[in-house]
Amino acid sequence: MLLSGMARAGLTIDITQGVDGALPIAVVPFGWQGPAMNPPQDIAEIISGDLRRSGLFAPLSRKDMLSRPQDGTQINYRDWRLLGTSSLVIGRMTAVADQYKIQFQLFDVNRETQLVGYSFSVSEKELRRIAHQISDIIYETLTGDKGAFNTRMAYITSKVWRSNNVRYYALHVADVDGHNPQLVIRSRHPIMSPSWSPDGRKLAYVSFENRRSMIFIQDVFTAERRKVAGFKGINGAPAWSPDGTRLAMSLSKDGNSELYVMHVASGKLQRLTNHRAIDTEPSWSPNGQNIAFTSDRGGKPQIYQVSSHGGKPKRLTFEGRYNAKPTYSPDGKRIAMVNGENGHFRIAVLELESGFVQILTKSRLDESPSFAPNGSMIIYATEYLNRGVLAAVSVDGRVQQRIALDEDGDAREPVWGPFLTINK
Repeated sequence: MLLSGMARAGLTIDITQGVDGALPIAVVPFGWQGPAMNPPQDIAEIISGDLRRSGLFAPLSRKDMLSRPQDGTQINYRDWRLLGTSSLVIGRMTAVADQYKIQFQLFDVNRETQLVGYSFSVSEKELRRIAHQISDIIYETLTGDKGAFNTRMAYITSKVWRSNNVRYYALHVADVDGHNPQLVIRSRHPIMSPSWSPDGRKLAYVSFENRRSMIFIQDVFTAERRKVAGFKGINGAPAWSPDGTRLAMSLSKDGNSELYVMHVASGKLQRLTNHRAIDTEPSWSPNGQNIAFTSDRGGKPQIYQVSSHGGKPKRLTFEGRYNAKPTYSPDGKRIAMVNGENGHFRIAVLELESGFVQILTKSRLDESPSFAPNGSMIIYATEYLNRGVLAAVSVDGRVQQRIALDEDGDAREPVWGPFLTINK
């Protein structure tokens, strides 16, 4: 096993479909005062990229800007109205010892008023993170919904090394814009089913490093890990409870693949299902009361729900011959899943109250959906040009992104992490 510090797999994100009528916004390059000619990070460019990738905003090109104000007294609102810009972001960045002071303001161009403004003081390594947080503030101010730019994702890669012709599997973590990739662990044996803890500090995952499945929990920051399930048979599909004290998982230690809940601190197990069919892929409801899962107890894989304390499962999906890999939306009103029909597997969303199913993607082989913590987007795995890549789609299907590795190899099983915060 190889831990943090080895080669990293970064990501490139392409917007393949955006929203017609995206909001026009200008993010002016931030003013800079410091010992170097250029700042260590282009904060305005990071913000523009975040807003553009959301599909809801159309940032103005820098070459089209008539001026570059750094504070409110320098703004000529008439110029920005002529450019069709309805919102304007300006800011300044100053180096103070080993810290950087960042100030930004968001203005409504038509009303000629400031909507929001903040000041931050951070270290150099936190600059990208604070830029994402500014993007979140802008997004929430203009849309009313919480932004999810200041979050991370975990994903698995596989690649054959030319030096020894051996396939290696690796678990990575990166910012949701593809930057700051971090290698968590690499192995010659498959790694699968990553799951974030609610505090964003740990990942549970399945490793086959001893030629059989085992479930591990690993701290993303310290690389400390421990095995929590290595029973006879299948140990798979770990999923953290919303309070971070329990793991749901699929075990076949008693002969058949059933759902169990483990108390993480004590290792104590509670069995939830008891059926001759295969029960797997558990997902917790946001309130921790229910667990959705995949089962073929009806003859074909479908989504069921059971109380997290046990009881009789209830079938949730009836449309389509194949529905699997459920994951609840953060508000608990929807379930994202893989819907299969006529040999095509696509990402779909089930409205729990109405039972309505909406197909969101058009590819042939889509899998492993995971909601953004604000519920606006779903990240998933797919194929493009005979290569495993990641992709993202808005919950209404209007915004589409493709996320490819910057190097050779395949990417799969993405999972979106929880909200992260930095004090203002």
